[in-house]
Amino acid sequence: MPEGHTIHRLAEDYEARFAGGPTRVTSPQGKFTDAAALLDGTPLEHADAHGKHLFLAFRTADWIHIHLGLFGKVNFGDAPAPPPTDTVRLRLANATSYVDLRGPTTCALITDDEKQAIHARLGPDPLRADADPSAAYHRVSRSRTTIAALLMDQKIIAGVGNVYRAEVLFRHGIDPYRTGKDITPTQWDAMWTDLVALMREGVRHNRIDTVRPEHTPEAMGRPPRVDDHGGEVYVYRRADLPCHICGGEIRTADLAARNLFWCPTCQSR
Repeated sequence: MPEGHTIHRLAEDYEARFAGGPTRVTSPQGKFTDAAALLDGTPLEHADAHGKHLFLAFRTADWIHIHLGLFGKVNFGDAPAPPPTDTVRLRLANATSYVDLRGPTTCALITDDEKQAIHARLGPDPLRADADPSAAYHRVSRSRTTIAALLMDQKIIAGVGNVYRAEVLFRHGIDPYRTGKDITPTQWDAMWTDLVALMREGVRHNRIDTVRPEHTPEAMGRPPRVDDHGGEVYVYRRADLPCHICGGEIRTADLAARNLFWCPTCQSR
């Protein structure tokens, strides 16, 4: 499932290609046909993101709500658009560009009130200007749940996925099994600030890199990471490999149906 930086990057890309001019809106697959007909020919006014939710604004109060889930894909291209396949849930097209959406968990036309209800049930997003990290810490500091699980709870903090969860805990030397109530305000503020910076870099470069300059392959004289997800990381998907810092073995375990990665030495209890 894409992490929050990907959704914010998509919002920027939608706006860059489609905002301001008439947009052809279609649903070749047919599951969004009625809503597409209502929007066809109207301009995209704005794109918004909150956590893993993408919102496309048409007219005053019409929003397309998109949640990619595990299988959703978005593909941009230059005009002329090729004939769409029957797997395309939503296509936007104009004189210069097209974009196809396939396999999302959610693609629905919603009102402004319905959009606000979605925002209300999500935690603060490190990439949003209106984010209040103290609201997240209020819930974290009262919880006996592990900090690793809390960071993945979209009701507490929106947009953080498995990669950012593992990496920010490593970067701050925090054992993933420490409970939320044992995270100090100073530790939370440091992690939040780090997430803001890391996720902004993710938006900028469209990939996740979390290693500090002194730990890059060039600085350490080590081979670069080879992985489908790309990016240089400390622990994510590095189980059984040596830690870049201490040389110890990276561990993995199942936590809330997701793979957790950490270094027992650098993140000791």
